[in-house]
Amino acid sequence: MTEARFTLAVPALAHDTAVALSSALEEDFRIDPLAIIINEADEQRNLWEVVLYFASEEEAEAARAIEGLGSSVIAAMPERDWVRQSLEGLAPVTAGRFFLHGAHDRHRRRAGGVPLEIDAGTAFGTGHHGTTEGCLLALDLILKRRAPVRILDVGCGTGVLAIAAAKATGRPALASDIDPEAVRVTLANAALNGVKPLLAGVTAAGLGHPRIAAGGPYDMIFANILARPLVALATGLSRALAPGGSLILSGLMLDQMRWIEATYRSRGLALSARIRRGNWATLVFTRPQYKKRPGGRTPRRFLAAGPQGAGWELDI
Repeated sequence: MTEARFTLAVPALAHDTAVALSSALEEDFRIDPLAIIINEADEQRNLWEVVLYFASEEEAEAARAIEGLGSSVIAAMPERDWVRQSLEGLAPVTAGRFFLHGAHDRHRRRAGGVPLEIDAGTAFGTGHHGTTEGCLLALDLILKRRAPVRILDVGCGTGVLAIAAAKATGRPALASDIDPEAVRVTLANAALNGVKPLLAGVTAAGLGHPRIAAGGPYDMIFANILARPLVALATGLSRALAPGGSLILSGLMLDQMRWIEATYRSRGLALSARIRRGNWATLVFTRPQYKKRPGGRTPRRFLAAGPQGAGWELDI
């Protein structure tokens, strides 16, 4: 797994300016940061900073030159166990029926619901991010209507979503990630949560792995990645979704929703939900299915799966 060694920080920005800059940087294919985040740097003055993470100082310098970020600051990251240090300060997350916690909060598990113990280890994501929380809320709401049979998690990270779906439904789930370390951590977390027999993992960039193709079409697909990869994978994800199935997308900011919505609607999918968590959005799409009339005839119009007009929109 590529490790972040240097940061490129653009300081002292208004919130809207920071959000706009973050989105523009994320959509610029000329640079390839490992991550882009927005931090509140000064609460009293309402100043924010945009921070990009790079594996080398040369990459950070090149990005600063390409983007013309003369006021930015490049700094080496200290040699610390950031994962362990950050986990100690993370409180459990409740998202519908799901109770997400680290090993340090195992004693706080609540009665009932679906507990999920996730420690990041050396893979990305503890599940405490707003995008993961939005996906868990979407999963919880979908499960109130139906239980998927075939589940795929693209860009699984630590496996939070695949594990949550498998644990809540008792059905197998396939998790994939471009990083083999993420797949290893996902399978370890599956064992920790008692669903090892239900989880399979593959290392794959996108949807090209034979195991992914053989398991489709899928009743539920998670893709909690970033906006640009979601656009790049739009055709493949849409084709992999079964009629009536749910596609849960996240890793995008609020101002990127219209872009992603238009991309997936143009592939024939119907938007059934928007979930907002802070500055982050989760979108749920369904593949319309034909409803057969008596006698086997099929009408020409599409009907979305589930109750007519069903859908939801949450601001959390």
